[in-house]
Amino acid sequence: MSTLEEICSGLPLDPLPDNRGRDSSVPHAPTRTPNLTAEEERLALRNALRYFPPCHHATLAPEFAQELRHHGHIYMYRFCPSIRIKAYPIDQYPCRTRQAAAIMLMIMNNLDPAIAQFPQELVTYGGNGQVFGNWAQFRLVMHYLSEMTEEQTLVMYSGHPMGLFPSLPSSPRAIITNGMVIPNYSSREQLEKMFALGVSMYGQMTAGSYCYIGPQGIVHGTMLTLLNAGRRYLGSGDLRGRVLVTSGLGGMSGAQAKAAVIAGCIGVIAEVDEAPIRKRHEQGWLMEMTSSLDHCIKRIREARASKTPLSLGYHGNIVDLWERLVLEYERTGELLVDLGSDQTSLHNPFSGGYYPVQLSFRQGNQLMATNPEQFKAAIQESLQRHVKAIDKLSEAGMFFWDYGNAFLLEAQRAGAKVEKVGGSGGSTEFRYPSYVQHIMGDIFSLGFGPFRWVCTSGDPKDLEVTDGIAATVLEDIGANVTERVRQQYDDNIRWIREAGKHNMVVGSQARILYSDQRGRVCIALAINKAIAEGRVSAPVVISRDHHDVSGTDSPFRETSNVYDGSAFCADMAVQNFVGDAFRGATWVSLHNGGGVGWGEVMNGGFGLVLDGSEEAAKRAGLMLNWDVSNGVARRCWSGNSNAYETIARTMEDQTQLRVTMPFSVQDEDVLDRALQG
Repeated sequence: MSTLEEICSGLPLDPLPDNRGRDSSVPHAPTRTPNLTAEEERLALRNALRYFPPCHHATLAPEFAQELRHHGHIYMYRFCPSIRIKAYPIDQYPCRTRQAAAIMLMIMNNLDPAIAQFPQELVTYGGNGQVFGNWAQFRLVMHYLSEMTEEQTLVMYSGHPMGLFPSLPSSPRAIITNGMVIPNYSSREQLEKMFALGVSMYGQMTAGSYCYIGPQGIVHGTMLTLLNAGRRYLGSGDLRGRVLVTSGLGGMSGAQAKAAVIAGCIGVIAEVDEAPIRKRHEQGWLMEMTSSLDHCIKRIREARASKTPLSLGYHGNIVDLWERLVLEYERTGELLVDLGSDQTSLHNPFSGGYYPVQLSFRQGNQLMATNPEQFKAAIQESLQRHVKAIDKLSEAGMFFWDYGNAFLLEAQRAGAKVEKVGGSGGSTEFRYPSYVQHIMGDIFSLGFGPFRWVCTSGDPKDLEVTDGIAATVLEDIGANVTERVRQQYDDNIRWIREAGKHNMVVGSQARILYSDQRGRVCIALAINKAIAEGRVSAPVVISRDHHDVSGTDSPFRETSNVYDGSAFCADMAVQNFVGDAFRGATWVSLHNGGGVGWGEVMNGGFGLVLDGSEEAAKRAGLMLNWDVSNGVARRCWSGNSNAYETIARTMEDQTQLRVTMPFSVQDEDVLDRALQG
């Protein structure tokens, strides 16, 4: 068994570690199909061998070639550490600065088998959200971080550690970019080739940013979405006896079961892969599981009648479940579902993110590897059936929304009739709303989003203290806010007061809540003070998801409610990344892709270490204020009234903030007369 010191010592070369191959006890990523030419295979192999002295090439080249041909990528399984990968307490990492140790902790948390979807392929979630491209990169990064001083910055190019470069103590300790491909070449096909060549990588966002905290992160966001969906569609936030049908129990979607129960409803979630459905059940996140559609229908009726919260996992294809619900409606006139959505990884539709209903899971994986074009055709046919069933139930009164996973986008590309005739949002609007457009977008525009922290001690007592700090801060601030804002504060106070009861922690001692700008800053400063006073025993890392007000330009999700023509512009994400860097973030990241998929999104992220110092407090205040105001200002300029009011109030509180405010056209006839003339 290796140790933290050993994996931080660099690549093990003398001797080479034994090649133990793939671990059969953990799930593995589907075979990728980059369709390399013979010359491209040669280049991929040459690129992989760059990490090793020529004396080892004769040994490594054959096994790397085998990995490339069998799995579609060179993962370097030989160099996967034997140590249990998890978030060890920060004091156990060999390092010269605690900032570097915090980054190491976050990286190892991302690759913890309890969290990572495909740990040996370095995939955290989403089917292809990589932390690194291979195990040599992991070992080199850990080595660099162990040697880093506070006058150096680690530079990361799509999983590859370019090295440590001189910088200032005030500079970020790591700058991460993933998938920065020239726009004309940013296609899925090019991604597969570039990833196989080892020159680019899809980091999703919190995977390649080292900020993932397990499915807890999306439990909270899903709970808030359900509560606000109930208010909008059903006229009440009381969801007892209401039924949600959706799909996916993987890295991100696995949160849906827990969120449904916390929100008080009946959640029925389909999942084609037995491994994640069993994992969620064993974790206690999923109450029941079945492979019987008859049993699903029976349990829905029972739970509806008793208004008992329930999470039921259906081991099967979501299309079969939707079509059975249609059949029940046609037979009995009984609509058994109130709310519907989907969280399959349709940002990655043809490489394991979605499986066609015509094939079993095993058959799908076989066809994906042997005949990608036929597999793609099967998926597109399945998506058409998927939408057809949803249409019938929606016409009967079910409320369906796109959960930002590119479901409607891919359904449209498959030929399903999902376009919205006469929509004002152009190509970002569909027949069914994005949950950002109709549920969460205005909440983002109030400045609310997924604020996270990780207690690096690994001590649950520290998390309990920080939970109490956050709840107290929100209660104090929430007493003096507008009614619109107070509803969001109340939801989050309820969440944070009860979070410890729901066994949310998987991996690191982490927490998430949605807060606006003032709340994020005040919570961070209060936690930093608690560290200084010894009430929290070790530094705390703060970060956020990309699913937020400011960090992400995503025309089919986070910015789908931006209607001034700028939905496809990525200035906000890039400015967020740059602005966080020089305002004090410990590390920053910029990614092509995240949630909706490669070539569809640009997002920026950060990590900031709170260590109890005055310097940390100053950084937190500057950076968090910018991190939120950047996005609120952009949304204000696009015409969002919530954002206009929010940024106006923020300028009253912060005298150095000056935002260009838009004037709206009051008389539409002015436009008509001008254009007619």
